[in-house]
Amino acid sequence: MVNEEKSFQKSSINWYPGHMAKTKRLINEKSKLIDVVYEVIDARIPNSSKIKDIDDLLKNKPRILIMTKKDLCDLEVTLKWKKYYEEKGYIVALVDLTQNNSVNEIINLTHKLTKNVQDKREEKGLIKRDIKALVIGIPNVGKSTLINRMAGRKVAAVGNTPGVTKNLNWLKTSSDILLLDTPGILWPKLDKQEVALNLASFTAIPRDILPVDSVAIHILNKLDKYYNNILKERYGLDYIDNDDIEMVYEKIGRRLGAIISGGEIDYDRVSKNILEDIKNERIKGITFDRFDD
Repeated sequence: MVNEEKSFQKSSINWYPGHMAKTKRLINEKSKLIDVVYEVIDARIPNSSKIKDIDDLLKNKPRILIMTKKDLCDLEVTLKWKKYYEEKGYIVALVDLTQNNSVNEIINLTHKLTKNVQDKREEKGLIKRDIKALVIGIPNVGKSTLINRMAGRKVAAVGNTPGVTKNLNWLKTSSDILLLDTPGILWPKLDKQEVALNLASFTAIPRDILPVDSVAIHILNKLDKYYNNILKERYGLDYIDNDDIEMVYEKIGRRLGAIISGGEIDYDRVSKNILEDIKNERIKGITFDRFDD
């Protein structure tokens, strides 16, 4: 097995499919129709999953920062990020979309943010209209799950891989909110290794963009540093020796049964299994973004 992490450190990642550039253009064209923005981020990577150039795109629209996957994050750490964003002036909702009442807070916040608009219409003798909300975020942070929960039924395709949604679509909800669903977008250049590896760890960028070994080793090191109990319970390891990664993979491979003919360890399968453990939610209670990273 080749440890490809060092080679990655000297490069940056360019993954900016054409539909992302198109999405930004279309959002800009529809901005005048938007009353409020739902900016969706992953509670496990609340810094890495936040679109870096989003302020230029949203043009000071009222905004709710929605942190999804509350049920999968390290709540103690994520609450520090929630406080951090609130202190910067954001209105933040931390939600567990597996719960039926998870969107009530979002709906209430939306009504508060748009009250002035609706009051002005009423003063002019106009009837109240549906609130138009833009749903935006990087790939695979739970936008479609949020939309389906607000609609009370499946109206948006859900997938655990980036790039499921391809077009902008207006979708009705069970309340007076009309949602504009958008494809996941990123910024053109991922030039920070920590951010790129975090995004890859939580399937926000395709698996083949970064060496799978680099991503798996990143996950193992995060578990070693912050969640040693998970490292031990899941992989039978007390610590990660980065000077002998092959031995680390040897131990994990034998524990998982990732063995090929001749008793050799299938290193690629070990790496993929580590990524699948997060993707399939076998590993929970983790938040990789830290203020000290």
